[in-house]
Amino acid sequence: MFTGIITAVGEVAALEPRGGDVRLTINTGDLNLGDVGLGDSIACSGACLTAVELTAEGFVADVSIETLSLTTIGGWRVGTHVNLEKAMLASDRFGGHIVSGHVDGLGEVTAFYEDARSWRLRIRAPRELAKYIAQKGSITVDGTSLTVNNVDGSEFELNIIPQTLTHTVIGKYKVGAEVNLEIDLVARYLERLLLGDEAADTSR
Repeated sequence: MFTGIITAVGEVAALEPRGGDVRLTINTGDLNLGDVGLGDSIACSGACLTAVELTAEGFVADVSIETLSLTTIGGWRVGTHVNLEKAMLASDRFGGHIVSGHVDGLGEVTAFYEDARSWRLRIRAPRELAKYIAQKGSITVDGTSLTVNNVDGSEFELNIIPQTLTHTVIGKYKVGAEVNLEIDLVARYLERLLLGDEAADTSR
């Protein structure tokens, strides 16, 4: 479980194809790995990955075919910058919102422009995710917990403050870029709950 509060920006150091999967090496920069062990989870631009090896400068993770096809990881290259967050502890401060690290779909940046000292970011979500995105609700973009300012069909707007702009990969976004999206966990479970007994109907 994560909170969507990015604590460091890392960099892809190596991508090694392994029978259709990929072994990924991330240099973690300022992220303190002193309390990270093998098998621990680290969110990489919103995708929860398991550390299978620790290196002097970061960690190694195996990325499955499904994860490669459903996230932006399939397009990563050596040198790609990624948002990093370690899995939260029960004693941690809860600064963002409940984030699982399971990417629901890919969004596309449609506009990104200055607005006073902040920036306005507009993203087009996949049509099937639009119903989960609400004004003043929470959404995770590349692992960053953000508040939705406005919704227009399948597109939504976010206000990016200078702190977020300079301490995440968002500052590198260009129009047309793909981003990992995770909808609010509560919305996903609420939809299932509202189905009632129909949720068990295999004919749906």
